[in-house]
Amino acid sequence: MWMHNVAAAVMMMPVATVILQNLPEGPKQSVLVRKFCKAVVLGVIYSAAVRGMSTLTGTGDFVFVVLDRAHLKRELQMLGPMAFAEKAILALFGMLIALWMTRTITYDTPGWGALFNGRAGDGTASVLMATLLFIIPSKKQKGEQLMDWNKCKKLPWNIILLLGAGFAIADGVKTSGLADVLSRALDFLDSAPYLAIAPTVCLISAIITEFTSNNATTTLLVPLLIQIAKTMHVDPLLLMVPGAIGAQFAFLLPTGTLSNLVGFTTGHIDIPDMIKIGLPLMIAGIAVVSILMPTLGA
Repeated sequence: MWMHNVAAAVMMMPVATVILQNLPEGPKQSVLVRKFCKAVVLGVIYSAAVRGMSTLTGTGDFVFVVLDRAHLKRELQMLGPMAFAEKAILALFGMLIALWMTRTITYDTPGWGALFNGRAGDGTASVLMATLLFIIPSKKQKGEQLMDWNKCKKLPWNIILLLGAGFAIADGVKTSGLADVLSRALDFLDSAPYLAIAPTVCLISAIITEFTSNNATTTLLVPLLIQIAKTMHVDPLLLMVPGAIGAQFAFLLPTGTLSNLVGFTTGHIDIPDMIKIGLPLMIAGIAVVSILMPTLGA
């Protein structure tokens, strides 16, 4: 919920990999172990993709059959108490979440962002916390901070550039006039009942995001949905919300989102696995959004 899905998948996949490396091997357990490996990897990438939502993928009876609880308990004890650096990172992350949540509380109740006349955004809080990482000492070695440039250079900058490219493409679609063409292609939604529009918008968004970044999908679709909402004389959020959530339902292909690609490169899953689990998950997600938007959403 609190970081990009790619960052969450990159962070959690090594944790899953360590668990999978400690699974017992044997002819009777090999099929069970393979199923569990697939479930763990799919659970990580799908829970990262839907962020605030959760999946039951990876749970079941075999969790208690395969995993050695005593071994996991020994591993936990070997970690020892939290070090200062770990506590500092946790505190900074908690502060970042608090700043994100309180920048603007409600339309009537201003947050700390009002002190800067609206010039401070969520990115301001992110950069502030990131800067503190380069200042606060880690107390592991003398003169070492929580983050330095040598560590920073190892970050997946290619992913950051890829995300930026998605925004650039979406902006190019708008400035080139292609957005207007796509908007006219969606004119059929004007005369459709809202009960049909929410699932349609969600489905269109989910299909597009299988072949491009979910950030690029929302950057492209949201302005179009705003225009459509104006012609329909409805609150734009009634179209924007299912469109934005639908872009998170990238469950079918590794290209859907980079977190899918992170899991796919582990070798534990393949495309048929993703389609088999992802398709009913996407359908269920669209169904839930279609029910909640005209009721709770309204």
